[in-house]
Amino acid sequence: MASLRDIRRKIKSVKNTQQITKAMKMVAAARLRRAQNRILFARPFAQKMEGLMTELLIRIEGEENHPLFKKRAGSKRALLLVTSDKGLCGAFNTNLIRETLRYVQKHGSQNVSLFIAGRKGRDYFRRAGLPVAKEYVNISNTLGFQHAEIITQDLLEAYLGARPSEALVAVDLLYNEFKSVMQQKVVVKPFLPLTAIENVEARTWPDFIYEPAKEALLEGLLLRFLKAQVFRALLESAAAELGARMTAMENATNNAADLIGSLTLNLNRTRQASITKEILEVVSGAEALK
Repeated sequence: MASLRDIRRKIKSVKNTQQITKAMKMVAAARLRRAQNRILFARPFAQKMEGLMTELLIRIEGEENHPLFKKRAGSKRALLLVTSDKGLCGAFNTNLIRETLRYVQKHGSQNVSLFIAGRKGRDYFRRAGLPVAKEYVNISNTLGFQHAEIITQDLLEAYLGARPSEALVAVDLLYNEFKSVMQQKVVVKPFLPLTAIENVEARTWPDFIYEPAKEALLEGLLLRFLKAQVFRALLESAAAELGARMTAMENATNNAADLIGSLTLNLNRTRQASITKEILEVVSGAEALK
């Protein structure tokens, strides 16, 4: 049985841990509010970009000749996986890695090029022995649109610059979408080649006068659209990570409180047993002297 000193030392250790998890929860909550605001502002922009590009696709004939719209034959693909740089966020990274492994198993490890944002995903797949084409680490604290520009440029170079024998047939995004503080949804989203955003055949679109021409406008819009999609994925993941960390730290704080209560009860029982034993020894000694 543990001594009173050991139990007190363990209670003190758990209380220190509880203070740390409580502080981490408060930090995550403060950062989450900012991250929520960023993603709430980014979503309408991304949706408007989708609508504008969809309208241009309706107006332009022969857009399938553009290299970003062509469907290719083959099996090689690229996947952008967005994980976190730090742990202590529950099953946030575990769910992403599990879905990535399903993706790799489905398409074959020799056919998938991994582009990984986040230290946790990078470290896991390095240990697993799977090659990582590009990595982007330590960007979560200073996340900006410039990171989306760099990642988009790398994905486009991989998609457009490969030799015919190594040409990619598709590029997909895999990240956690922010739903609420308690809920994050793993999303696998097609990125390239570009396809129609929605079924628009039944819609009536008014005619406009375009300046510059529709073709030039589409060309200029494509890159901005792709960057916006990557930036939205990064923002969604950042908000989801903070929500997961806040929930995990709250659970850890509550578990620490339960453990402190259990240890305190054990301490009182051990102390009571010790006192009772000493009383019995005194009484037994007194009886022996009679």
